[in-house]
Amino acid sequence: MADNSSPVSGLAERYATALFELAEDDKALAALETDVGRFATMHDESDDLQSFIRSPIYSAEEQLRGITAVLEKAEVTGTVGNFFKVVAGNRRLFAVPEIITAFRRLMAEKRGETTAQVTSAEPLTDDQIASLKAALKESLGKDVALDIRVDPALIGGLIVKVGSRMIDSSLRTKLSSLKLAMKEVG
Repeated sequence: MADNSSPVSGLAERYATALFELAEDDKALAALETDVGRFATMHDESDDLQSFIRSPIYSAEEQLRGITAVLEKAEVTGTVGNFFKVVAGNRRLFAVPEIITAFRRLMAEKRGETTAQVTSAEPLTDDQIASLKAALKESLGKDVALDIRVDPALIGGLIVKVGSRMIDSSLRTKLSSLKLAMKEVG
Protein backbone atom coordinates (compact mmCIF):
# COMPACT_ATOMS: atom_id res chain seq x y z
CA MET A 1 0.00 0.00 0.00
CA ALA A 2 1.37 3.37 -0.93
CA ASP A 3 2.04 5.92 1.71
CA ASN A 4 0.06 8.86 0.41
CA SER A 5 0.85 11.04 3.39
CA SER A 6 2.54 13.65 1.21
CA PRO A 7 1.81 15.10 -2.20
CA VAL A 8 5.19 13.83 -3.44
CA SER A 9 4.45 10.21 -2.53
CA GLY A 10 1.11 10.34 -4.36
CA LEU A 11 2.76 11.93 -7.38
CA ALA A 12 5.58 9.37 -7.29
CA GLU A 13 3.09 6.51 -7.07
CA ARG A 14 1.21 7.78 -10.16
CA TYR A 15 4.41 8.18 -12.19
CA ALA A 16 5.73 4.76 -11.09
CA THR A 17 2.44 3.12 -12.01
CA ALA A 18 2.54 4.80 -15.42
CA LEU A 19 6.07 3.51 -16.03
CA PHE A 20 5.09 0.03 -14.82
CA GLU A 21 2.10 -0.03 -17.16
CA LEU A 22 4.20 0.97 -20.17
CA ALA A 23 5.62 -2.55 -20.24
CA GLU A 24 3.48 -5.00 -22.16
CA ASP A 25 4.95 -8.22 -20.77
CA ASP A 26 7.34 -9.63 -18.16
CA LYS A 27 10.30 -9.40 -20.54
CA ALA A 28 9.69 -5.67 -21.07
CA LEU A 29 9.28 -5.19 -17.31
CA ALA A 30 12.65 -6.85 -16.69
CA ALA A 31 14.30 -4.49 -19.18
CA LEU A 32 12.60 -1.48 -17.54
CA GLU A 33 13.76 -2.64 -14.12
CA THR A 34 17.34 -2.96 -15.35
CA ASP A 35 17.32 0.56 -16.81
CA VAL A 36 15.68 2.05 -13.71
CA GLY A 37 18.32 0.27 -11.61
CA ARG A 38 21.15 1.71 -13.70
CA PHE A 39 19.75 5.21 -13.30
CA ALA A 40 19.14 4.66 -9.56
CA THR A 41 22.74 3.54 -9.05
CA MET A 42 24.03 6.64 -10.80
CA HIS A 43 21.69 8.80 -8.66
CA ASP A 44 22.76 7.13 -5.41
CA GLU A 45 26.47 7.54 -6.19
CA SER A 46 26.38 11.17 -7.31
CA ASP A 47 25.87 14.04 -4.88
CA ASP A 48 25.83 16.42 -7.86
CA LEU A 49 22.98 14.51 -9.53
CA GLN A 50 21.04 14.42 -6.26
CA SER A 51 21.46 18.18 -5.85
CA PHE A 52 20.44 18.79 -9.46
CA ILE A 53 17.31 16.67 -9.07
CA ARG A 54 16.25 18.40 -5.83
CA SER A 55 16.99 21.95 -6.99
CA PRO A 56 14.00 24.06 -8.01
CA ILE A 57 16.14 26.76 -9.65
CA TYR A 58 16.49 25.06 -13.04
CA SER A 59 13.97 25.66 -15.82
CA ALA A 60 12.21 22.75 -17.50
CA GLU A 61 14.55 23.11 -20.47
CA GLU A 62 17.65 23.03 -18.24
CA GLN A 63 16.30 20.00 -16.36
CA LEU A 64 15.61 18.24 -19.65
CA ARG A 65 19.12 18.98 -21.00
CA GLY A 66 20.72 17.87 -17.74
CA ILE A 67 18.75 14.66 -17.39
CA THR A 68 19.34 13.82 -21.07
CA ALA A 69 23.11 14.05 -20.48
CA VAL A 70 22.84 11.85 -17.38
CA LEU A 71 20.72 9.26 -19.21
CA GLU A 72 23.24 9.11 -22.05
CA LYS A 73 26.08 8.57 -19.58
CA ALA A 74 24.10 5.82 -17.81
CA GLU A 75 23.22 4.31 -21.22
CA VAL A 76 19.54 4.48 -20.36
CA THR A 77 17.49 4.79 -23.54
CA GLY A 78 14.11 3.69 -24.84
CA THR A 79 11.08 3.72 -22.58
CA VAL A 80 12.89 4.54 -19.33
CA GLY A 81 14.98 7.27 -20.96
CA ASN A 82 11.89 8.84 -22.49
CA PHE A 83 10.02 8.47 -19.19
CA PHE A 84 12.65 10.42 -17.23
CA LYS A 85 12.73 13.07 -19.97
CA VAL A 86 8.97 13.52 -19.57
CA VAL A 87 9.44 13.77 -15.78
CA ALA A 88 12.07 16.47 -16.35
CA GLY A 89 9.94 18.28 -18.91
CA ASN A 90 7.10 18.35 -16.36
CA ARG A 91 9.49 19.75 -13.70
CA ARG A 92 9.00 16.71 -11.49
CA LEU A 93 12.64 15.63 -11.09
CA PHE A 94 12.37 16.23 -7.33
CA ALA A 95 10.13 13.15 -7.16
CA VAL A 96 12.60 10.81 -8.91
CA PRO A 97 13.87 9.02 -5.76
CA GLU A 98 10.30 8.31 -4.64
CA ILE A 99 9.33 7.24 -8.18
CA ILE A 100 12.19 4.74 -8.22
CA THR A 101 11.18 3.38 -4.80
CA ALA A 102 7.52 3.07 -5.86
CA PHE A 103 8.51 1.37 -9.13
CA ARG A 104 10.70 -1.13 -7.29
CA ARG A 105 7.83 -1.85 -4.90
CA LEU A 106 5.49 -2.53 -7.83
CA MET A 107 8.06 -4.89 -9.36
CA ALA A 108 8.49 -6.70 -6.05
CA GLU A 109 4.72 -7.08 -5.65
CA LYS A 110 4.49 -8.53 -9.17
CA ARG A 111 7.05 -11.16 -8.19
CA GLY A 112 5.23 -11.90 -4.91
CA GLU A 113 7.95 -10.26 -2.84
CA THR A 114 7.76 -7.67 -0.14
CA THR A 115 10.10 -4.69 -0.16
CA ALA A 116 12.39 -3.70 2.68
CA GLN A 117 14.04 -0.31 2.80
CA VAL A 118 17.56 -0.74 4.14
CA THR A 119 19.81 2.15 5.12
CA SER A 120 23.41 1.38 5.98
CA ALA A 121 26.39 3.49 6.96
CA GLU A 122 28.51 1.94 4.20
CA PRO A 123 27.69 0.06 0.99
CA LEU A 124 26.78 -3.56 1.74
CA THR A 125 28.75 -6.41 0.22
CA ASP A 126 27.03 -9.09 -1.84
CA ASP A 127 27.42 -11.54 1.07
CA GLN A 128 25.84 -9.07 3.50
CA ILE A 129 22.94 -8.48 1.11
CA ALA A 130 22.39 -12.22 0.70
CA SER A 131 22.48 -12.76 4.49
CA LEU A 132 20.06 -9.90 5.09
CA LYS A 133 17.65 -11.22 2.44
CA ALA A 134 17.81 -14.70 3.97
CA ALA A 135 17.16 -13.39 7.49
CA LEU A 136 14.23 -11.27 6.31
CA LYS A 137 12.78 -14.16 4.29
CA GLU A 138 12.95 -16.39 7.36
CA SER A 139 11.31 -13.71 9.51
CA LEU A 140 8.61 -12.66 7.03
CA GLY A 141 7.96 -15.98 5.30
CA LYS A 142 8.33 -14.57 1.78
CA ASP A 143 11.00 -13.32 -0.58
CA VAL A 144 12.21 -9.80 0.06
CA ALA A 145 13.41 -7.18 -2.41
CA LEU A 146 15.81 -4.68 -0.88
CA ASP A 147 15.80 -0.95 -1.55
CA ILE A 148 19.27 -0.11 -0.26
CA ARG A 149 20.51 3.37 0.57
CA VAL A 150 23.74 4.54 2.14
CA ASP A 151 23.80 7.21 4.87
CA PRO A 152 27.25 7.72 6.42
CA ALA A 153 25.61 9.71 9.27
CA LEU A 154 24.47 6.36 10.74
CA ILE A 155 28.12 5.76 11.72
CA GLY A 156 27.48 1.99 11.71
CA GLY A 157 24.70 -0.59 11.72
CA LEU A 158 21.47 -0.69 9.74
CA ILE A 159 17.96 0.66 9.64
CA VAL A 160 15.50 -1.80 8.09
CA LYS A 161 11.90 -0.83 7.30
CA VAL A 162 9.31 -3.32 6.13
CA GLY A 163 5.85 -1.85 5.88
CA SER A 164 5.10 -0.14 9.18
CA ARG A 165 7.82 -2.04 11.07
CA MET A 166 11.28 -0.59 11.58
CA ILE A 167 14.41 -2.05 13.13
CA ASP A 168 17.04 0.56 13.93
CA SER A 169 20.37 -0.91 14.94
CA SER A 170 22.40 2.10 13.84
CA LEU A 171 25.23 3.32 15.99
CA ARG A 172 23.86 6.87 15.70
CA THR A 173 20.60 5.84 17.40
CA LYS A 174 22.42 3.87 20.08
CA LEU A 175 24.66 6.85 20.83
CA SER A 176 21.63 9.17 20.99
CA SER A 177 19.90 6.81 23.42
CA LEU A 178 23.03 6.63 25.56
CA LYS A 179 23.35 10.42 25.55
CA LEU A 180 19.72 10.77 26.64
CA ALA A 181 20.21 8.19 29.41
CA MET A 182 23.31 10.02 30.64
CA LYS A 183 21.34 13.30 30.82
CA GLU A 184 18.66 11.62 32.92
CA VAL A 185 21.27 10.21 35.34
CA GLY A 186 23.19 13.47 35.68
